Amino acid sequence: MKRAYEVTFIVRIDVDEATLNGTVDQVRNWIEAEELGQVMKIDRWGRRKLAYEIDKQREGYFVLMESQIEPQAIKELERNINLSQNILRYLVVRNEE
Repeated sequence: MKRAYEVTFIVRIDVDEATLNGTVDQVRNWIEAEELGQVMKIDRWGRRKLAYEIDKQREGYFVLMESQIEPQAIKELERNINLSQNILRYLVVRNEE
């Protein structure tokens, strides 16, 4: 049974536009892999200042994805996001329905 999740992540600001779009598409593909999830909405918050420096970055590009994901797929999604060199931080939160 798929549940509602919000997947929020911060992309490094020192990448070009093509790499940024590729990273967003890559996260979307991870969510939708093997029919275990579906992205309902992508909200690009844009370039924002970080509260503190992360990997010598003072700004990041924030993206929020509202998704329906099978709970067993979350662990694999988080592993893939952790391995991505373009993503500084992420947060996966389950929405209450």
